[in-house]
Amino acid sequence: MAKTTKTTTDKKIDNTSEQKKSWKITRQQKMLFGSLLMLFSIALLVAFISFYIHGQEDQSAVLEIGNKNETVNNWLGKFGAIIADFFIYRGFGLASFLFVKLFFLTGAFLALDISLLKLKNIWFWDLFVMIILSVLCSFCFSNLPELGGTIGYEINLLSQTYLGKTGTLLVLSFGIIIYLIYKIRVSPDAIKSFFERSSKEISDDLKTSKTPIISNDYNLEEFAVNEEDEDEDEEIEEPELKPISKFEINKESLKPTIQHASEIQLEPSIKQSVAPTPELIHTNDEAFVIEKSKEEDIIEENLASRLVADFGLFDPTLDLSNYKFPTLDLLKEYSTGGITINQEELEENKNKIVETLRNYKIEIAQIKATVGPSVTLYEIVPEAGIRISKIKSLEDDIALSLAALGIRIIAPIPGKGTIGIEVPNKNPTMVSMKSVIGSAKFQEAEMELPIALGKTISNETFVVDLAKMPHLLMAGATGQGKSVGLNAVLTSLLYKKHPAEVKFVLVDPKKVELTLFNKIERHYLAKLPDSGDAIITDNAKVVNTLNSLCVEMDNRYSLLKDAMVRNIKEYNEKFKSRKLNPENGHRFLPYIVLVVDEFADLIMTAGKEVEVPIARLAQLARAIGIHLIIATQRPSVNVITGLIKANFPARIAFRVTSKIDSRTILDTQGADQLIGRGDMLYTNGNDVVRVQCAFIDTPEVEKITEFIGSQKAYPDAYLLPEFIGEESGINLDIDISERDSMFREAAEIIVTSQQGSASLLQRKLKLGYNRAGRLIDQLEAAGIVGPFEGSKARSVNILDMNALDQFFNNEQNNS
Repeated sequence: MAKTTKTTTDKKIDNTSEQKKSWKITRQQKMLFGSLLMLFSIALLVAFISFYIHGQEDQSAVLEIGNKNETVNNWLGKFGAIIADFFIYRGFGLASFLFVKLFFLTGAFLALDISLLKLKNIWFWDLFVMIILSVLCSFCFSNLPELGGTIGYEINLLSQTYLGKTGTLLVLSFGIIIYLIYKIRVSPDAIKSFFERSSKEISDDLKTSKTPIISNDYNLEEFAVNEEDEDEDEEIEEPELKPISKFEINKESLKPTIQHASEIQLEPSIKQSVAPTPELIHTNDEAFVIEKSKEEDIIEENLASRLVADFGLFDPTLDLSNYKFPTLDLLKEYSTGGITINQEELEENKNKIVETLRNYKIEIAQIKATVGPSVTLYEIVPEAGIRISKIKSLEDDIALSLAALGIRIIAPIPGKGTIGIEVPNKNPTMVSMKSVIGSAKFQEAEMELPIALGKTISNETFVVDLAKMPHLLMAGATGQGKSVGLNAVLTSLLYKKHPAEVKFVLVDPKKVELTLFNKIERHYLAKLPDSGDAIITDNAKVVNTLNSLCVEMDNRYSLLKDAMVRNIKEYNEKFKSRKLNPENGHRFLPYIVLVVDEFADLIMTAGKEVEVPIARLAQLARAIGIHLIIATQRPSVNVITGLIKANFPARIAFRVTSKIDSRTILDTQGADQLIGRGDMLYTNGNDVVRVQCAFIDTPEVEKITEFIGSQKAYPDAYLLPEFIGEESGINLDIDISERDSMFREAAEIIVTSQQGSASLLQRKLKLGYNRAGRLIDQLEAAGIVGPFEGSKARSVNILDMNALDQFFNNEQNNS
């Protein structure tokens, strides 16, 4: 029996050992998994770096993971955008880069078969540093959530709620002290030894600095006396100095070795600062005469200043010098009598807000009301210890108690220590365009492109500069005021800018909203050559117009490069000062404002053909004075893509139907709580401002356009450069008899400069863009230049003038 039990126990031990062997990880598996972790750490680094470059553009893609048509700019695609959003935005923020180190070290330890127990200390302290650094970034940069991450933000918010800012800072300091003591091993003895060592080094430097420095005057007697005094006082033995007589300079050896040269005095002498006046300077040697050359006269006044003195600064408005700006009488005066303050309504709303908050045990220390045209702002100061998030969560409860259309809570109001509750007025006041245009804030605005949008809650006229935006994105549901807002923008510019200073490119797929501006075509509008209507209603022509604006942008940048200036303002000032020659192709550059009334329709019909030039203009066109205003009633992510949003920091949101649309246009909620009828939110990348848009009716716009259109105008609308597409090389003029008379001159210029571009022919031959484009087509048909290559200059197939002469000789012989 004993033997049988022993054999059974031996079998059990063998089975368990075999199971342990089967579960043991092999060396190859460790290397494989370790390599995988190391590669994953590199992928994390790439995704993290890309997140801080393209994170905002990829936001919509992260929200819609299942949408295959959504494109991302992260260097690791959608996977990189998702993991970067998880680790950085939803994790520890900037401190998440420590995960790269941790995963790389873990993979290296596995691949090299090093015990993972040594990593335990590294993981612990790195995670500790992640938390401290994440909370510290959120504490210092609360407006940049990508630096601290969601974890840091929430911990910082919780800590400040219970400890305040000072307490939170003390806790963070204590965490840093823990890291210094236990990880860096900073101790009092180490600090003491550091200071002792640094003081000893300073004393050693002072001792070595007592070594005598011999000056160029070689006066050692004074130095010897000083040394004797120091010997008597300090009794320190100093090294003996050599006798003065042994330290001499042989002046004879320093004389010039040139024979028959005049004697050069080596003794020091004081030179007179006044230059010799005679033209001939005679030296002691009669044979050696120095002739002084005459200095050229300096003209204090250059050519540009003389031209300005003779003719004055260049005035671009001279062509229409008698142009009269629209008068305020053309705008309708609504007899509202200003904002009416209903004291009973204010008192009732105040009591309901206080009562609702008191029901949730939230006491208020102070409350103040600011009455606006359509919304009243109630600013409340809660009692100490009340959490802001608790008040923010009561948005729907307050709206229910007030029976209001939409309540918007601003917690807290930027720049103030209060919480704002915006409540719509029962009887809103209409903001007329006349009151906004006639305000001193707009009339005295020193802006390049001032736009009066309406009035804020505090009843102040809201004026912004389109040139500083530099592009504007408008969105809102149907009938909420987008078209009125566009009319307000265009009317503001018509009241402030001369026709020579600004031009409009109007795109109206709906064909009815912007048709009234046809009457000012020859004053303010820009169009393509040989196009009938200046207002573009055909979606097929929109692509050519946008590409034409890209060509105009490239031409303007060439002019700025030649003028050596950075932006359109500096260029026009230089041109007005007559420092730029019009014979070299320079001209006064007006601002160009592109207005698209319904962008979603263009995206549906043209797609990338519209999105690419719009994105290119938005990225580059600010410096040369081309500004975009795009409006849409469908602010979805497939219409307002990340590429477009990144280049349109200025946004206007009218009322939308859902919180998703509000997040798409503003990156925050609030647009879904607006009351409509021109109520809008404006942001330029920082704070969100609530504005009541000024109302301008169709008859008012008609009166303004008729007033401008009845005056003397330019011969034609402002012509944009003709866009030559890739298909333009199919039907080229190959008949020699139909060639332009300047064909040979153009060919010589192209071959000499080895650059085939229409803008070069414009400047050199002083031609218009259309004729220069036809010359380029004829040169391509003859084989002198290559085909169209987008924004690049065409290649030149003939290398020098000899080859060009031989080309023309062969043509004559063949003909």
